[in-house]
Amino acid sequence: MGNFDDKAADWDRDPAKVERAREVAEAVAAAVPLRPGTRLLEYGAGTGLVSEALGARVGPATLADSSAGMRAVLTEKVASRRLPGGRVWDLDLETDEVPAERFDLAVASLVLHHVRALDRVLAGLAELLAPGGHLCIADLDRAEHGQFHQHDFDGHDGFDRTELTARLEAEGLVDVVVRDCGTIDREGVTYSVFLAVARRPGQAQPAGGGEAG
Repeated sequence: MGNFDDKAADWDRDPAKVERAREVAEAVAAAVPLRPGTRLLEYGAGTGLVSEALGARVGPATLADSSAGMRAVLTEKVASRRLPGGRVWDLDLETDEVPAERFDLAVASLVLHHVRALDRVLAGLAELLAPGGHLCIADLDRAEHGQFHQHDFDGHDGFDRTELTARLEAEGLVDVVVRDCGTIDREGVTYSVFLAVARRPGQAQPAGGGEAG
């Protein structure tokens, strides 16, 4: 996490990162029902740009990241009310136990290609959903023309959409849909981004319901 710790303070100064988060937030809003009481978990939240972009369309966000530097930025944003009412969690589903709380919406934006124990993390995210809740994953399509991260990277070179769909269904999620969600240009190469949306079976909690738990 050291690399992310070092970059955290300047992360939001990159307009491309801010715009990318806005695109993901708009794609999520178009794909799943949102309301001011929606219990949101942003996993691998970084500086919480997706939650910021979703704004008042959802309830106060729970922002989970394993980078201390990113959590410091998140804590400052909560205190300054850029993320009003938010909570900051130190959470890594590759190694940590799944928290007891449940959420109506879990979002992971450009996170899972960093994950080694992918099935464990997907299982954890699925478990964190309340009945009827949605998981939204924005990430890179598997590319044949180069690796998005060039140096000291041991994650995934993107994902095959069919394989990811099968993994999500294996975790008991249903109604899986994968759609285009923009592109990222890096060092002269354009990488396509998808949004995968899946739902935990069951009846969603009515609007204005109680607290997560």
